[in-house]
Amino acid sequence: STGLSTFLIGHVTKEGAIAGPRVLEHMVDTVLYFEGDRGHPYRILRAVKNRFGSTNEIGVFEMKDGGLEEVANPSELFLAERPLDVPGSVVISSLEGTRPILVELQALVSPTSYGMPRRTAIGVDSNRVSLLVAVLEKKVGMNLAQQDIFVNVAGGVRIDEPAADLGVVSAVASSFLDKPIPSRTMVIGEVGLAGEVRGIHQAEVRIREAAKLGFRRCLLPRSNRARIALELEGMELAGVRSVEETLEILF
Repeated sequence: STGLSTFLIGHVTKEGAIAGPRVLEHMVDTVLYFEGDRGHPYRILRAVKNRFGSTNEIGVFEMKDGGLEEVANPSELFLAERPLDVPGSVVISSLEGTRPILVELQALVSPTSYGMPRRTAIGVDSNRVSLLVAVLEKKVGMNLAQQDIFVNVAGGVRIDEPAADLGVVSAVASSFLDKPIPSRTMVIGEVGLAGEVRGIHQAEVRIREAAKLGFRRCLLPRSNRARIALELEGMELAGVRSVEETLEILF
């Protein structure tokens, strides 16, 4: 009734939930999480509850001498230190609400020295990575049973959508084969258990963002390619139906 906004600042538990009784979360209109890593200068503001808008939007801020400053183009920030033409590195596009963000996804595959090979994932779901590794073994014939596999999203970003699947399998294959993925290539698409590449939403928005940053080729699901009438100068759009077809194009 007064027209004033009130901010309540509190702590979270190890599981990432608000500490204390849940009644507090039900009382407020919006719950915002300020995420970050001590090893990186930027922070992500993410909404987990919002009565006035989408919970999928994020804000990216960088810590500088004068305090936090907004990052107008997060894609440039997350790709600024990306090594070029290195095996195991690929660029994918994550859609945060209506905002496409390009990030680098890295994979490292090395022979295991343990009886049980390790599968470690940071920034992506570890169960999803295990599933995609199984697809590479079964549908492509890669012998990964005696390999440790590490997957990481550079910059401390977390990707929670299946559009990153094709990037994961491409990065793992690149590291295993010791062959780099072309630096100006972006890979997006969901991967099914049969090795098929499934369509994703907002593919055109992701492609436009990649074109703005100078990317020259995008591998995307064939179903998305058929629906896109977009023609960008200097950008090649390659539609793929399977993981095997994707790897044939990349390597």
